[in-house]
Amino acid sequence: MDRLMRASAGTALFALLWVALNLVHPVGPRFLLWLPVVAGGIVAFLVLLRTARSDALPQPTRRFWKQLTGAVALVTAGMAAQAIEVLTSADPRGPHSGAAMLSFCGPAVLIIMYALFRLPLGRQSAGEIVRIVLDAATVALAAAVFIWHYSTRQALESNDKTGVYLSLLVTLIALLAVFAVVKFVLTSRLHVDNKALRLLGVAMFVGAVGPMFRPLFERADPTVFPNMAGPPLVFFLAAWAADRQRSAATVATRRRGVVEPRRRPFSLLPYAAVAAVDTLLISVTVSDSPDEGVVVGSAVLLMALVVIRQSLAFRDNGKLLARLDHGATHDGLTQLPNRVLFHARLDTALTAPGDRPVAVALIDLDDFKEVNDTLGHEVGDQLLIGVAKRLEGCVRVEDTVARLGGDEFVVVLDDADPGAADLAAERMMNALLQPIYADGHELPIRASIGIADGRTGDEASVLLRHADIAMYAAKKLHGTAYLHYDPTMATTGSDHAHLGAELREAITDGQLFLLYQPIVSLDDGRIIGAEALVRWAHPTRGTLAPDSFIPVAERTGLIVPLGRWVLRTAFAQLASWIAEYDEAAPRVLNVNVSARDLREAGFADAVAALLAEHRITADRIVLEITETMAVEPGQSVTNLHRLRALGVRISLDDFGTGHSTLTLLHDCPIDEIKLDRSFTQTPIDNRVPISAAVIHLAQVLGLHAVAEGVETAEQAEQLLELGYLAAQGYYFARPMPPVRLGELLGAGVSLTPAFSQPDTGLPELTAGTPRS
Repeated sequence: MDRLMRASAGTALFALLWVALNLVHPVGPRFLLWLPVVAGGIVAFLVLLRTARSDALPQPTRRFWKQLTGAVALVTAGMAAQAIEVLTSADPRGPHSGAAMLSFCGPAVLIIMYALFRLPLGRQSAGEIVRIVLDAATVALAAAVFIWHYSTRQALESNDKTGVYLSLLVTLIALLAVFAVVKFVLTSRLHVDNKALRLLGVAMFVGAVGPMFRPLFERADPTVFPNMAGPPLVFFLAAWAADRQRSAATVATRRRGVVEPRRRPFSLLPYAAVAAVDTLLISVTVSDSPDEGVVVGSAVLLMALVVIRQSLAFRDNGKLLARLDHGATHDGLTQLPNRVLFHARLDTALTAPGDRPVAVALIDLDDFKEVNDTLGHEVGDQLLIGVAKRLEGCVRVEDTVARLGGDEFVVVLDDADPGAADLAAERMMNALLQPIYADGHELPIRASIGIADGRTGDEASVLLRHADIAMYAAKKLHGTAYLHYDPTMATTGSDHAHLGAELREAITDGQLFLLYQPIVSLDDGRIIGAEALVRWAHPTRGTLAPDSFIPVAERTGLIVPLGRWVLRTAFAQLASWIAEYDEAAPRVLNVNVSARDLREAGFADAVAALLAEHRITADRIVLEITETMAVEPGQSVTNLHRLRALGVRISLDDFGTGHSTLTLLHDCPIDEIKLDRSFTQTPIDNRVPISAAVIHLAQVLGLHAVAEGVETAEQAEQLLELGYLAAQGYYFARPMPPVRLGELLGAGVSLTPAFSQPDTGLPELTAGTPRS
């Protein structure tokens, strides 16, 4: 807390204690009762002015605090005017309605309301807006009851017409202010910090209800006013809010990407207001107060508001639960059943009583990647939606059309023999003959359909694998075509499916292994990390790179056990290096994860369990994802946030090759970007290289940047000059077995100039070799 805030807090505390002391026994000159009021306003003005001039805040936020600074100046002037009126009055015990004070404070409240209403609400549904208004009305009505009971009623009973009019005017302005503040406290904040706005809400509430204690003060000492204690507290709360806003803006620039705690889905404020009115109701009932009817009627009205609000909330919660249930079993883009519901429907068909035929048709869109790469993901999404609608129109009610992911669709044809499956395939082919129009583009559709014929009692995984084999065989035919699975299909046509059958055994039989490519510090060539790369020692085909089997793993669902094997093996290896080499071990280990991994509900928990099992701190693990995975809605984003909450770092791989946007980098939980090798190896001319723009962007956003594919000394020197601190590539080292990397760690050697590794018995990998 700086000096201004200490002064504000000290002024408020002194005012409360001094007023309390004078209510018990008058001491000291009267001007000391008013001095903290004016001093508190001046200090609050200075704090708010400092926030309004902060360069760390966006323009709408600075404008809001400038308007509040003006309002505080008017309120301070009004308090000073009332102080002068009271201190110079011949009768210090007179009513002192405060007309001069009101002439300043009335416009100040209107300025505050104007500033609040200029702040946008953000995206709210109609139901949310209704609930917000009802909650705000509940609090405002509760405040009105208290102001009536303790202030307005007293003025009416005293027959002071001027006091009545002023009291009613103050009450109206106060209630409008309370309504405005509560409305924005309960809704989303786009430009004002959450806690700062809540502090302003408390300040406005204190200012609105403070005058109602005037009768209680008069019984103790008519020369002591509530305005001597309330405004210093209001000024302190306003100053605290402004200081909180300025501090939050400074922290936000240092904590980009940190997952904010989830906001409570409801506010206790309206319920507290109801409880307060109920307490007042009990009080007036016991004391037989003349305004008992008013309080009772207000309490009934408050309960009605709460009942209406809760009814709306229950209705909206029901709709939300229905959407969540639907989202768990349906694809977010096409609204078709997803992989989970597809497997459930297929299992139901295969386990039905009796002996019935069941067919599975797997549909894959050819050349879909080219649509995404040339026209963008938005057009690609519209194409997928159009295909989904057409496929749905080709099947019976008892059949199921699902989207497995990407451009793959699958159909469960229940009680369909090969002839019925042929008719369904013909309908699907005819439906896909006409092009789809998306965003002004005419998109012809070419699809390959593989059909597996089965019967009840068959295994779902076998049927899906057979459909995959048939689909790849259909890809060899011209145009959109379909084929039934035949065990005699040529090996070349079903090569991927055969690999899929072998891959399952490879995962359990120890045929997979990991290589590790060092990530080095560009200034001295020291190893600062490593990337784990999976390979397959196939018994007949030799060592296979990931591009040979990762697509098959994704199609057959084996990508999940494959990904868990990679994580488990990589974590164990890092733990081994840490135990053997201590500080010389790689500071971080990068591991690639698939989109299917991120869609698994238990993925974050599995990572947490592996960290605990191997006693590895989370910040030593970097999980690499692609841009498409970063923007996938649903479970993928949830897992990313949960991983970040664990302390695991997230890297955006192959940056620059897709449709990277500033929005993606701002909204997604990213710690690191890896510059794609295509930019690292681009010849340098008089233009500013893309790699320079990327490093400047990373520095502005506070992201770590790693350059991939460095193959020459010139590339390394240029990247270092541009500001890159880390890189990997053949110039430093090729992917190597863990034993060889351990030797380098133990020797503590620099990998600049390029390290020439001895023959490892593995085939040489080219710079373009895909990674897991």
